[in-house]
Amino acid sequence: MKFNSMEVAKAAIKLATSERVEEKKLEEDFKSKNIFTAAVDIGGNLNESITKIMERALVASKRKGIIRDCHVHDGAVVGAAREAIMQVSAKANGLNVGGKIGIARGGEHISVCIFMSIGLLHLNEIVIGLGHRSIPDDEKTN
Repeated sequence: MKFNSMEVAKAAIKLATSERVEEKKLEEDFKSKNIFTAAVDIGGNLNESITKIMERALVASKRKGIIRDCHVHDGAVVGAAREAIMQVSAKANGLNVGGKIGIARGGEHISVCIFMSIGLLHLNEIVIGLGHRSIPDDEKTN
């Protein structure tokens, strides 16, 4: 089955912006379309959490069978997560954040979406970042 990057990116965005109770249903819906997904919560001071965010994306991807345990797949997830972080970091630099990572893979496309709220006193800003990478479409994954 052929996928385009837009379909996979939309799946990552939907998962990142979903409520916890919606996740299982979304995962099943996407899986029926051969798009494999994972989601994980994140939070804390953004500057201090960058490494932890990338690690969480990587661990969730492996746990859900989205990627294999190899450096090419690891690099794709970490690279996409880092790209998403860089997109949100201008607004959240040094501030506390809370939100969710959505990860989706369809064929050779993998997307990582970060959706978060930036806490500043009683004012909250919302920010979203999205990264995409391509990896070989091997049937051993998933």
